[in-house]
Amino acid sequence: MAEALLKVEGLARSFGAVQAVRGVSFELERGQVVGLIGANGAGKTTTMRILVGMDLQDAGQIWYDGVDATAEPWRLRGRIGWMPDAFNPPPHTTVWEYVDFYARAFGLKGAARWAEVQRVLAFCGLGEMEERMVDRLSKGETQRVNLARMLVGDPELVVMDEPAAGLDPRARVEFKHCVRELRQQGKTLLISSHIISELAEMCDAVILMDKGQILRNTPCEVLQAEPVVERRQGVWYEFAVVGDTGAGEVLVQGLLGSSVWQQAAVVSPGRVQALYLGAGGEALALELRALAAQHCLTEVVRRRVSLEQTVIDLMNGHE
Repeated sequence: MAEALLKVEGLARSFGAVQAVRGVSFELERGQVVGLIGANGAGKTTTMRILVGMDLQDAGQIWYDGVDATAEPWRLRGRIGWMPDAFNPPPHTTVWEYVDFYARAFGLKGAARWAEVQRVLAFCGLGEMEERMVDRLSKGETQRVNLARMLVGDPELVVMDEPAAGLDPRARVEFKHCVRELRQQGKTLLISSHIISELAEMCDAVILMDKGQILRNTPCEVLQAEPVVERRQGVWYEFAVVGDTGAGEVLVQGLLGSSVWQQAAVVSPGRVQALYLGAGGEALALELRALAAQHCLTEVVRRRVSLEQTVIDLMNGHE
């Protein structure tokens, strides 16, 4: 197995009596897109600031491509891009001047600097805005400038803190397109967001944090199937039954007469939804086979629990 691009072990950071990050450990593979989710104060921003060198941990180790990021931070300059949630551009500065400043700070000169500024502005859809003042742009346009600044130097790892916050629907679609493009370029991305459903669309996996700790680090589809959710809330199923609405009502009565089904109702002609609270495995299979034989079912579909509800349930369990 290839070595992880980023490896974090036992990361800890306190501010006085507040433990912002407690024993955080995870890995990011090359080309992976990972979402970092959690409530305000969960430790997401502190963790990301430490990863990009904006803060120092009290304990723990970070390796980037085999390099000790704490002992040799200078070896990582330019390889990690950081997009903070707060963006306060200077007044009286054009988009070109702003991005060009960071290209100069990166050490680029002459034609190479000009080409790099052109590249990132074109990628972020800012080519026609280069003469506009940065402090007079819309929220979505400002975020694109923030993204362009981060991409100067073509970093391998991209770390974004709430990049879609405050964006309108069109700007969020444009942002997701940028994420897909960066993935196709082979970059590794770590993205924090409160818009959990959108993270599920973009990410290979999610890291769920709460009170400075990691509760889960798993693919999105695996997180949605967490047993803790099923134990507490049951599993919703939808049935298609042969016949008219009367056949559906008969099925509902049969379901409500059992101790393992609750909240059964006809949702449309021939279709019934119900909440299953019984045991899984063979017991569930036997229950469904019996229902199919008694009520002429043509289809049984399990309804997935939303990722948002899964996250809320897991955090409540952590409480």
